[in-house]
Amino acid sequence: MKSAYYVERFNMTAHPEGGYFAETYRSAEVIPQSALPDRFQGARSFGTAIYFLLENHQFSALHRIQSDEIWHFYAGLPLEISVISPVGDFTLIRLGNRPDRGEVFQAVVLAGCWFGSKPVSDSVVTDDNFSFVGCTVAPGFDFADFELADRATLLAEFPQHQAVIDRLTT
Repeated sequence: MKSAYYVERFNMTAHPEGGYFAETYRSAEVIPQSALPDRFQGARSFGTAIYFLLENHQFSALHRIQSDEIWHFYAGLPLEISVISPVGDFTLIRLGNRPDRGEVFQAVVLAGCWFGSKPVSDSVVTDDNFSFVGCTVAPGFDFADFELADRATLLAEFPQHQAVIDRLTT
C-alpha cells in the first residue's frame, strides 16, 4: 500500500515536527498537576496514542517532550530514531520488522531526550515509500510539553552530534 492510503484511511493531518499523525486514544481519566513532577504545567491524561507516518523524503525534526514515549512499528520502511540524552549520549534505534537486521518492533524514548526520526531507505524496498508507526505517551501527550529543537542551540550544547542535528533540524 502507498502512504496516501494510510493518511486518508486514518484521517491523518500534518504534524508540526514533520509527517502525518492521527490521535487514536486519549484517556478520559486525568492525573492532577499536584500528582505530577514539576516539569508538567497542568493536569495530563493518563496516556495517549497516535498513528504516525513519515514518507521517505520526510523526517521528524528533533524535539523533546516531558513524558516517556513508546514507539511501535506497523508497516513500510524501517524507521531510524535518533536520540540525544540530556547529558549528550547518543542512541540510534532502528524500528522495523527485521530483528535479523537489528530492528525492533517497540522502543522507548525517555522523557527529556531530544529525538527525531527518518525512514531507512537503504533497506530492501518494495512499493513502500514510508514508515507507518505508532506512539504511546504516558503521562499523556500535551502540546504544552512539546519543544521543537533550535539547530544553533542544540549544536552549541552537543557539537559532537552535528551530523544528526544538521540532518534532523531545519
